[in-house]
Amino acid sequence: MVGEDWANCLLIAVQSPIELSHFTAVGKNLAVALCPEDTLAGVLLSHLPWVVSSRCCLIVEGGATLRSVPILYRGALLPLSEEGGAIDHVLGAANHRELIPEGAPITQAIRKRSI
Repeated sequence: MVGEDWANCLLIAVQSPIELSHFTAVGKNLAVALCPEDTLAGVLLSHLPWVVSSRCCLIVEGGATLRSVPILYRGALLPLSEEGGAIDHVLGAANHRELIPEGAPITQAIRKRSI
């Protein structure tokens, strides 16, 4: 129903206290990243207290590890409330790319417009 973008999304059920919050759904690209804190899903989860207390969405970027590979990522956390009151779920979405090892050749395509 949500399409191919769901592979990069997750849903967190918010509990009280916040430490009891847990993943209720995780897209396949994030599924292997559930336990260690230095994974993409773990990084998104670490921002949960701020998102819930501020009742605001959050966009984050930085470095993490996914499948033991260093990556750069961008992600968003969006608080959800079924009845407009307490935040009961947070939707997360992230994309990433592997970090290029130092000394590795970089391929870049540049397109020029003619005037």
